[in-house]
Amino acid sequence: RAFHHTYGLPTLTSNCSNNYGPYQFPEKLVPLTIQKALAGEPLPVYGDGRNVRDWLYVGDHCAALRRVLEAGRVGETYNIGGNSERENIQVVRGICALLDERRPLPGGKRREALISFVKDRPGHDRRYAIDAGKLKRELGWAPTHTFEHGLARTVDWYLEHQPWVRRVLDGSYRMQRLGGAAA
Repeated sequence: RAFHHTYGLPTLTSNCSNNYGPYQFPEKLVPLTIQKALAGEPLPVYGDGRNVRDWLYVGDHCAALRRVLEAGRVGETYNIGGNSERENIQVVRGICALLDERRPLPGGKRREALISFVKDRPGHDRRYAIDAGKLKRELGWAPTHTFEHGLARTVDWYLEHQPWVRRVLDGSYRMQRLGGAAA
């Protein structure tokens, strides 16, 4: 923005809400929860789990960026959101339900029993969401994936790509990204 205002550089700026989807590294809430739930490990949820986030499926984010590049006004900022505000506990419970349906635990155990509430982080935002109304009004863009549909696609992707997840977790994927040999 500063270069646009100072030097006239033609810029477009975007801000987005929380992304989720395929290839997200496992330190983020959605893939971390999937992996821990598959392993039968505790699922830590900060505070009371009622922190709210707006969720944006990565494919929708890519489509929005394309729309901004094609039709955005130079010098403008566009917020890209999923119109899918959810409490963190809802997200974790949703993942548990999808995994219970797709990969049931022995004895009919439910993964929701793995949820444990942990001390909240200092300064943790209670709500983090974006108003993407300008993007819809000016450029006619809106997400095409509901949160539930995107989450189901994401869970299915991680179930089908466990070798990739293992390479990320053991560090061998890093070497592939740097031109090293595949693991």
